[in-house]
Amino acid sequence: MKSNFEKLKDVIAELRHPEHGCPWDLKQTHESLLKYLLEESYEFIEAVEEKDPKKMEEEIGDVLMQVLLHAQLGSERGEFDIQSISAMLTEKLIRRHPHVFENNQVKIDADQVLVNWEKIKLEEKARTDGLISHHRISSSVLNAPPLMSATKIGKKTNDLKFDWEDYSQVMYKVEEEWQELKEELTPHRPINHEAAFEELGDLLFSVAQLARHLKMDPHDALRAANKKFLRRFHAMEDLMLAKGAKLEDMNQEQMDVYWNQAKVNEKSKK
Repeated sequence: MKSNFEKLKDVIAELRHPEHGCPWDLKQTHESLLKYLLEESYEFIEAVEEKDPKKMEEEIGDVLMQVLLHAQLGSERGEFDIQSISAMLTEKLIRRHPHVFENNQVKIDADQVLVNWEKIKLEEKARTDGLISHHRISSSVLNAPPLMSATKIGKKTNDLKFDWEDYSQVMYKVEEEWQELKEELTPHRPINHEAAFEELGDLLFSVAQLARHLKMDPHDALRAANKKFLRRFHAMEDLMLAKGAKLEDMNQEQMDVYWNQAKVNEKSKK
């Protein structure tokens, strides 16, 4: 009798069957599926934040579906499959946890585990590439959402003693980058989009470093701000509905009245 996982693999394979599979699934590539992997991951994050086990179960299932779709694509091309993925991951986990699988008498804390993990990764890369790079920060740090990458870069430069001493110094850097962006956006002058793009990136990078020095995650802070804005926008729409007003019929000044009321109502509940 097949396990539920085996049945799931069969379903994924059937969706990709060249003759009677699903037209949408048959169109997909590794590249086209990337956005869905991100979306499903964030939906799982939201379920965790809501502490909803049933929703977590459903959303992590959607993440697993994306993993299996990529494994199925790899299998069709003769590149890899879920078995080879599992074998490689098993070997890597054992290799990177010597304190568990080689000498489980060694007691180390979580911070030391991370230090050892990074050291083992570097050794693996040196063996794979055949050399040890003189670069202290690998470009693999970019393989993450941009705000997360910025934080990782900052942590690594801090380890190398190339960092600001405290958050007050970073505040000045944020202000400096903001001024440079404003100079590129001087009114009554054509915008140099390339220069403004660069300065905007510098500003965002420095804000991420400020968050790091404040022991805050900029990714989490921005997600919280997104949620707050949406919550207030929905409250504004509710106020309009109660008054029989339509957002589409209002100008910015009229909408601001409801927006400000929504903010006041929210703060009064705290």
